[in-house]
Amino acid sequence: MKRRAFLAGTGAVMMAGPALAVTAYMPGLVTKELNAGKTVFLDFKASWCTTCAAQERVINALKAENPAYEQAISFINVDWDEYGRSDLARSLKIPRRSALVVLKGNRELGRIVAGTGRDQIKALMDTALAAAVA
Repeated sequence: MKRRAFLAGTGAVMMAGPALAVTAYMPGLVTKELNAGKTVFLDFKASWCTTCAAQERVINALKAENPAYEQAISFINVDWDEYGRSDLARSLKIPRRSALVVLKGNRELGRIVAGTGRDQIKALMDTALAAAVA
């Protein structure tokens, strides 16, 4: 199973075009970023999830249109298959993969679960950007 996930992930990366700056989640990373005063955009996703792929396309398009997103926001991908039952997912009450969550300090600023609409995702990213530059 791990081999299939690796091959699928590698193929997806190669077809995605230029890579945009995103950090893979590791335990402790979110706390570290928040303690550093950063605004964190969490993307709970799975390589096999079509909704997650649709969200990723929208996020990448928005980042390409507005470089300020990547300059100001810490984007972190959380692998649902590995961390879906982690302390992070439990503490944020993440119900499923394809969840997008914005955090700043000790507050959740917004979330989308299974939404793929450009306007909806842009509004969440704009919320994150406003908090990051405030």
